[in-house]
Amino acid sequence: MSDHIAPAGGHATGSSDEELRTRTEDGGGILCVRNPEIHRGWNGIRYRTGMSSKNVGSKKLSMNVATVPPGAVAYAHIHVDFEVMLFILQGRVRHEYGESLEKSMDNEAGDFIFIEPGVPHEVINLSETEPVIAVVARSDATEWENIVDVPSKRRPGG
Repeated sequence: MSDHIAPAGGHATGSSDEELRTRTEDGGGILCVRNPEIHRGWNGIRYRTGMSSKNVGSKKLSMNVATVPPGAVAYAHIHVDFEVMLFILQGRVRHEYGESLEKSMDNEAGDFIFIEPGVPHEVINLSETEPVIAVVARSDATEWENIVDVPSKRRPGG
């Protein structure tokens, strides 16, 4: 399967819902997605197929693995009415956050991060040579529908 990656700041449709369901192993109460490929690009981040309402029928959770390429920025956005938890597996990342992105927090491999609903934030890979890789869990089974872009000085045209 080829990567369905959007250009930086763009959106990609990724795999169809049917493709996601057929790659899910249903053990009758326990479901598994084995060695998923990268299937989606969003806002400068590449996502491996994880688990969501689309492939395991979850009602309240989604989870996947995100890769922020070297030097990339995931432009400012908010998560509307859902929480996000991350575990950094590799790399160093900065979250600039707050109403005007006036605050910042740097994190590295081994750190857990919690992002409250509605907090504007922008994600910056602090390395020009190494990707940031993180496990991302959301309290929204649909994953993408409840994310809204916010203004940023880094966003093209912003």
